[in-house]
Amino acid sequence: MKSKLTLIILFAVFLGVIVGLVISSNLDLTNRSIAADSKAAKPVLLGAQYDNLDASQVASAEALSKAFAHVAELVKGSVVTIKSTQTVRTEVPEFWQYFFNVPDERIRQGLGSGVIVNPDGYIITNNHVVEGADELQVSIGKDNFDATIVGRDPESDLAVIKIEGDNLNAIKLGDSDDLQVGEWVLAIGNPFAAVLDQTVTAGIVSAKGRTNLTEGRIPFEDFIQTDAAINPGNSGGALVNMRGELVGINTMIYSSSGGNVGIGFAIPINLAKNVMEQLIDKGKVARGWLGVYIGTPDEEMAEALGLDETTGALVNEVTKDSPAEDAGLKELDVILEVDGKKIEDSSHLVNTIANYAPGSDVELLIWRDGREKTITLKLGERPTGGDIVSEEDEDVENLLGIEVDALTRENMRQFQVDYTGEEGVIIINVERESAAAKEGIRPGDLIKSINKEPVKSVSDFNRVVKDIEPNSVVLFRIKRGDSGYFAAIRVPKQK
Repeated sequence: MKSKLTLIILFAVFLGVIVGLVISSNLDLTNRSIAADSKAAKPVLLGAQYDNLDASQVASAEALSKAFAHVAELVKGSVVTIKSTQTVRTEVPEFWQYFFNVPDERIRQGLGSGVIVNPDGYIITNNHVVEGADELQVSIGKDNFDATIVGRDPESDLAVIKIEGDNLNAIKLGDSDDLQVGEWVLAIGNPFAAVLDQTVTAGIVSAKGRTNLTEGRIPFEDFIQTDAAINPGNSGGALVNMRGELVGINTMIYSSSGGNVGIGFAIPINLAKNVMEQLIDKGKVARGWLGVYIGTPDEEMAEALGLDETTGALVNEVTKDSPAEDAGLKELDVILEVDGKKIEDSSHLVNTIANYAPGSDVELLIWRDGREKTITLKLGERPTGGDIVSEEDEDVENLLGIEVDALTRENMRQFQVDYTGEEGVIIINVERESAAAKEGIRPGDLIKSINKEPVKSVSDFNRVVKDIEPNSVVLFRIKRGDSGYFAAIRVPKQK
């Protein structure tokens, strides 16, 4: 009986081995196990792949690799780390302060990048990197420097700071207008600088002239889109071309997760250069002003006006006593060119005019009544935002952290609101961590009154806030969508 059981077990094992061999043969498992063996895999697979490569392809790849390395070495030392420190007051109940001595202030630290643009120590970065900072420190390799703010421009999200140092490596400025979609670029910055010093990522220019990305937080948008990785801490860093020239200031990414997904945006250096030079010279930015409310003609509007294409900027409204009114611009005029430069859409016109100095003479090619017409005018100075750029000249609007504009159809479309028939001024920008932001005020809200005084225009707004003192409480009547509410905001003593 015992020997019979043994025979049965041996037969079962033998049968299992036979079945296993058949299955493994059909599934090619044996070959796979051999391929995984390092001794068998090395000469067969890898050798065959390299033998098939064209020598010219290898040479091209090596040349590109060396070009990347050359550019990275060229700009080394031009891209810096910026560390910001800010003291933030917090509301702590008296009970906790009395019994537990809980501090009503806390220290907030930030991290970003910047680019040395002048051997005298001037560094360009994003406004959001330095905004609200009490102290700034710049690191170049192992060297640390105290930095001061020269000027900020929230409307373009740019700022200039300065350090005192010797033998600083100023980067060469390029021409962002010459950039081509598909062109190689490198993004250089200092993400997580405590553990990862200067990093370089490569990509291409995915698109140019990107607008309407910030919901009005940055009024002047003209972004370069790139798939070069822009990570936390890279804000304010350099986007350079293959000649090592600065063509953009890395600013933000588009991501649902907060991490890089290959969609990054940089401010073109041609826009940044104008802002930078004004901040260095005057501490603030003055922009040209036309005095029109505009939109971009769609296909139906273009057909109605007799236009062949949906380009240019359609005049929806002309501001009273503005350069546009003085020059005779009218509603339904379409601005096609400025000084011979074709205008693609309304955002393009805004950025183009803003790049001119107030008082500049410009020639407009317009479309009116089915034909082209030329108009020459002298630009004024853009009234909104003009006083919120200098660190030495902060006003109440800046302390509150809001920027307003006249209520127009274009603004309503931008913020997807309908205030038709309403009076007031629309909020187009709210600074992060500002007094207004902490009260929940946001772009697209309509200010109806301040301290019970009606606000029907930007001039009304300026007149009312001019007399408001720091550390006082301001009562706003706000409309948001179909509902209204009141907000009481204490004006900070200083930023």
